[in-house]
Amino acid sequence: MKKYIVKRLFHTMISIIVLSFLVFMLLRLMPIEGYFTREEYESTTPAQRELILIENGIKGKPLRGYLNYMKGAIVFDFGRSNKIYPDVPISTLIIEKAPYSGLLGLASMIISVILGCLMGLGMARGKNKFPDTIGTAYIVTVRAVPRLVYLFFIQVWITGLFMLPLLFYTDRPESWIMPIVSLSLGSIAWYATWLRRFLIDEENKDYIKLARAKGLDEKYIYRNHIFRNAVVPLVHYLPAQLLLTISGSLIIESLYSIPGLGGLLLTAINEMENGLVLALVLIFSTLSVVGIFIGDILMAYVDPRIKLSEEGV
Repeated sequence: MKKYIVKRLFHTMISIIVLSFLVFMLLRLMPIEGYFTREEYESTTPAQRELILIENGIKGKPLRGYLNYMKGAIVFDFGRSNKIYPDVPISTLIIEKAPYSGLLGLASMIISVILGCLMGLGMARGKNKFPDTIGTAYIVTVRAVPRLVYLFFIQVWITGLFMLPLLFYTDRPESWIMPIVSLSLGSIAWYATWLRRFLIDEENKDYIKLARAKGLDEKYIYRNHIFRNAVVPLVHYLPAQLLLTISGSLIIESLYSIPGLGGLLLTAINEMENGLVLALVLIFSTLSVVGIFIGDILMAYVDPRIKLSEEGV
């Protein structure tokens, strides 16, 4: 097991390095205006701007610039904002806005896992019956209708129907309801879809038929064999889904004016704040890779069918 964890950790580190280097190189292709305030850009000559960019690793040797940038990123130093929040450290902005994305994402994830698993279980148990039909209709609607369409409908009509705030306010807890619900809809459909599929697949396997032939109680079979093995594949993706959801949703935070990381990224893109864009994209992508690593480790622990020997890793 230790050898497997070390191997997966090594692969994760390689993935983060390659991913961060690609992100860094892509941001070097962005217009240089994104690295200066308007006053700085207008008050400096092209030669001075070139020198400033070289000093900050934007121009010049890419490997040296990348290494210098990562030295700061490792200690959570991403430089300073130059447009949106002039001269404010980017790390300070992230720390200030991360709790909003984190609380919304965590609440949404809890709701998504509970409702999604209950829906998937109900659809599998009532296959080709009314629960399955209702669940399928919900999943098809969420996946087929463009997300912006049904999110806008929810924001305009549902908030008015239940007399809820149209936008997010930090001092009004009721204004958190619709963003959390909106953020949960897609994940609920995802968990329901895959849990239903895995439950039905497990139910039709030979070892389940053998257990029934032996006369084991149906509830015991479903609880200790079918459901237990069906949720294993979901465990692999749960950490990545959790980390990405907590890091913030671009659409939801913009739609409800939530001061989180997702809205900050969109603002940074619109304002061509390249340094801030680089920091946020690097954080989001790292969270995704780390989530996959955690999922691999959890799979090794929860799946009794996985046998990890020192020779077989």
